[in-house]
This record gives sequence, structure tokens and C-alpha cells, in this order.
Amino acid sequence: MWTLAGQGCWRRRALASWATRAARRGLPGPRPAPTRGAAAESKTPDRSYSSADRKEKIDMSRFSVENTRNFSIIAHVDHGKSTLADRLLELTGAIDKTKNNKQVLDKLQVERERGITVKAQTASLFYDYEGKQYLLNLIDTPGHVDFSYEVSRSLSACQGVLLVVDANEGIQAQTVANFFLAFEAQLSVIPVINKIDLKNADPESVEKQIEKVFDIPSDECIKISAKLGTNVESVLQAVIKRIPPPKVHRKNPLRALVFDSTFDQYRGVIANVALFDGVVSKGDKIVSAHTQKTYEVNEVGVLNPNEQPTHKLYAGQVGYLIAGMKDVTEAQVGDTLYLHKQPVEPLPGFKSAKPMVFAGMYPIDQSEYNNLKSAIEKLTLNDSSVTVHRDSSLALGAGWRLGFLGLLHMEVFNQRLEQEYNASVILTTPTVPYKAVLSSAKLIKEYREKEITIINPAQFPDKSKVTEYLEPIVLGTIITPDEYIGKIMMLCQARRAVQKNMMYIDQNRIMLKYLFPLNEIVVDFYDSLKSLSSGYASFDYEDAGYQTAELVKMDILLNGNIVEELVTVVHKDKAYSAGKAICERLKDSLPRQLFEIAIQAALGSKIIARETMVVILPEK
Repeated sequence: MWTLAGQGCWRRRALASWATRAARRGLPGPRPAPTRGAAAESKTPDRSYSSADRKEKIDMSRFSVENTRNFSIIAHVDHGKSTLADRLLELTGAIDKTKNNKQVLDKLQVERERGITVKAQTASLFYDYEGKQYLLNLIDTPGHVDFSYEVSRSLSACQGVLLVVDANEGIQAQTVANFFLAFEAQLSVIPVINKIDLKNADPESVEKQIEKVFDIPSDECIKISAKLGTNVESVLQAVIKRIPPPKVHRKNPLRALVFDSTFDQYRGVIANVALFDGVVSKGDKIVSAHTQKTYEVNEVGVLNPNEQPTHKLYAGQVGYLIAGMKDVTEAQVGDTLYLHKQPVEPLPGFKSAKPMVFAGMYPIDQSEYNNLKSAIEKLTLNDSSVTVHRDSSLALGAGWRLGFLGLLHMEVFNQRLEQEYNASVILTTPTVPYKAVLSSAKLIKEYREKEITIINPAQFPDKSKVTEYLEPIVLGTIITPDEYIGKIMMLCQARRAVQKNMMYIDQNRIMLKYLFPLNEIVVDFYDSLKSLSSGYASFDYEDAGYQTAELVKMDILLNGNIVEELVTVVHKDKAYSAGKAICERLKDSLPRQLFEIAIQAALGSKIIARETMVVILPEK
């Protein structure tokens, strides 16, 4: 029955749905009805634009290069990057001060649920200081090791960084890794000690750690509480004083670096750009240095933090650009854009993402193949670091072999598939990419290269065809309290690690550096490390190339038949223990049958482990 109550409910649902779609497209949502005193409460501070001003296009020529600062926030996971970004947005009037402002720049559902940043986000802040108006372009970056590629891309658009360290936990492994990313890029580093309001906070000890590990004088550290807003204003002032303006030339022809891109189904590719030279405006014809394709600019603007169109973007500024690109591969990350008939020397890009973990992905029902294919294509448009290869399996049917930057990256991708596209999938055990050096000229001619990369263990070549196998290695950094050092060193030795360095960063915390084979740490090393250290140790790693290793392909057989999906590549010394563990796990997890099942692990024709699933008949 159609009632007024039902009508009101329908209106609320329609408004909520419209608001969601509007938010996705960067449009303002429906406004709530004004309440008494709303006009008095919504006054914006003098130092920023009011909400009425934001409707009109901002004149970006008002901000000279000397009054522009581009900076990133980098830190270990959960040290308060996103909270600090929220306070900076509030201080500059980009968002209103309310208790609901939590993780404003974390726009994905998975980011809010997990409390982590997955995608780097940009926001242009307008701030008055000592009678001058400054344009501060802020980039909030992820903190987990799997997303360090996002951090390195973001740093290419900056001249300085805020290095946030938790006053309670001190320097962690990812803090060290992110500092050296900024150091190698020759950026100004401002250390910020956050969470000084916590009961066990020890900012003085953290200052000494920063001085010892990074060689930054302790008097340069800024102590804040991002949650309470304590001393956050001094962070903005330090950005203006300590980070240099970009070195650019506005009179030169346009040179713009694409450092990120997203896909909108209505408008195509939205490219995030940092302008190093010249000016770009709507109607300009631009050329991609990578593809040599020509486009007409439909819209330029800044993020504040939502999209805010402008008349033009000038050298030294960071913003977005929409030019009718239909595919994210056209907006190649690291590409240089320039004006038609005004070619320039391309900017040095940055190395493309290298997948560290591969897994097979298959639809639960083969009738869902096309829907899943469409979902993966759309999601990879927004995450260019995922690689996709077609694959098929006798047991699971048609699917794909996907490459990820790490296990968390794989989990987040799978969760986004479920949440954003309602797609359920079967994921196979993650593996790492191996290499093999072929032995004969005939094989080299067949594969068209001497050194082949193997991303699917089922395609691992026989020893007779290769001269040597290579496995990926990583340089791992572990920071731990010294009381756990013995257990952690034993864990690392059990994972075939080679110690490279060891140093005390304060009276009771040690930083260890080890070379690890990647396949030894990719699945459960982090969990083991956390349980051994009662959660106090932190771990980070970076790619360190390949090394020769004695690798073997281990087949898993059920009643004499090889199961391709369970094939693994292991080190020769660990083959027996790995095979026995897999057989035992399968014995526990496989459903009972009315006949006996032999579960075997084999190296070639040699059986190295066996478990038998016995039929349990019901008692009479």
C-alpha cells in the first residue's frame, strides 16, 4: 500500500543513492535543510576560500611559484598520516570542522574498513601566512610495504615530505624505508612526532632515534597530536619555511608529469599531473610522449579535496586533467604530456611496478566468466600495478594469472572485487616469479630469449633443459626490542636468510638487515615474526634482484593423478618437509569419500611424502 511514510522512505533512498553517485563523480551532494544558527556556524576562516568561492573557478595565476609548496606525508602503518591530513584540511578550510572527519582522503570502502591507506590522494590547500596566500599541494600516501610503489610515484611530484613517527612506537621498518625513498629523491624532510597525547608517549626518546638513524637534529622535530589538533598549525608553517618552492619555468612550453590516474566511466581517464613547465588550459591540444597520441583537454582543476575545475594550471602546481582518454594505459604513469607542435624532452619517469606475488584467479561458476572479466578490467584501470595474464585449469576452468605487489595488495584487490563489483572468486596459493637460464640453442630459439621468467609453477622447466635456476631475493629490514633478538635470528636462519647488518637504534631496540629469498617470506613470515615478538617487531622489504638457487618442482598427486593447482616450486633442502606438510593439510581438509585416497608429494618420479585418507565406515 502506497503511504506517506513509504513515500518518505523512497525519497530518502533516492537521495542517498543520488548522493553516492554524485560523490563518485566529484559532484556536490544534496544539501540538508538549513537549521537555526547554521549561517553563524558555517563561517570559514579568513585564510581560506569560503564554500561560495569554491563554486566559481579558482584563478590559479594568483599563486606564484614562490608561494607554492608540494609535499607528501609518509610514515609507517597506523602512525597517523590520514589523521594529520584531516587536521590540515580543517585548518585551511578545505573541509568543515566536525567530529565525523576521519580519513577524509581515504575514499575507498576497503580503506575505511581496514583503517589503512591503499591509494595516494591529493588535496590543494590555500593558506594565509604573514600576509601572503600560499598554495600547498598535499599528497597523503600509503604506509604498508605492499604500496611503496604509490609512495615513490607521489614523491616524484613533491619537493619535501612530512615524516610522521608515532611517539609511542618510535621508528619502525617502513619509516626507515620511506625516509630513504625521500632521501634518494633529494627531498626536504620534516620529522613530525605524532600522538604525544598518549599515556606512554616518549617524544624525547623518539627525537634521539631520529637523530641517530636519519642524522636529523632533534630540534627540527615537531611534536604534535593530530587527533586533538595540538600544534598542527606549526606543521603548515614548517612546510612554508623548510620546503623549497618547485624549480619550474612558466614561460617554457608545457611539460607535465603523470604521477597517477583513475578511471571514471562517464569521463574516461582522470590523470593526476604535476606541471614542471608551462601552462595548460581547457581546449589545449596535448600529446603523450609515451603513445604519441593527441588529445584535447576537456577539463583541468585541483582537488580540494573534491574536484574543483580551474581556468588553467601553471608550472609548479599539482592537479588533475581530463582529455578524453578511454583507457588508463593511455595515461601511462610516468608519462610526459606536452602541447601539440611544441615537443619537449620527456621528464625522467620512474621504474614501473614489479609484481612480487602471482596467484591464479578463477570464477566460482564458469557462467560468471564474462562478468568477472569485466570487473577485473575495470578494477585494473584504477590499479595499474596489477598485471593480468590469461590462464586455464582442468579443475577450475578458464581464469587469469594475476601479479600483485604483495599479499596485502592481493587481499585488497580481492576485497574490492567483492565490494565494488559483487564478484566472488577462487584464488590459488600465491607464488613468486622464478627465472631459468636455458641450456640449448633450440630452446632459446623456441622461447626467443635465453633467460625465461616462470610465473606459473606448473610450467616450471625440467632440470635437463636449463643450466641454472634463479629465485627472487629481497633486502628485509626488521626493527625489534632486543629481548626477542635470539628467536628472530633463528626464524631468519630457518628461512634461508643471510644477515647483512645489525645496529642499535636506541637503548633497547635493534635494526636488523637480512637478504631473504622472497618465497620464504611471502606467505607466513610476517605472522611468525609478530607472534615471536608479541607484536612489537616491524618488517619491511625491498627488491634485491635474483640469485642462483637449487630449486625443484614438487607435484601433488591424488590417487596417482597430478593436481596442477597444487604444484609448487621449493628449495631442494626443504622439499621433504614442505611435501609432508602439504600432504598432512590435504588429509585434514579434503572431504571424506567411500574409497581410500592416496595423497602423495613427488619430485619427478620419486615419491617423497605420503598420507592415506582411510574410509571410515559407520558402525553397525
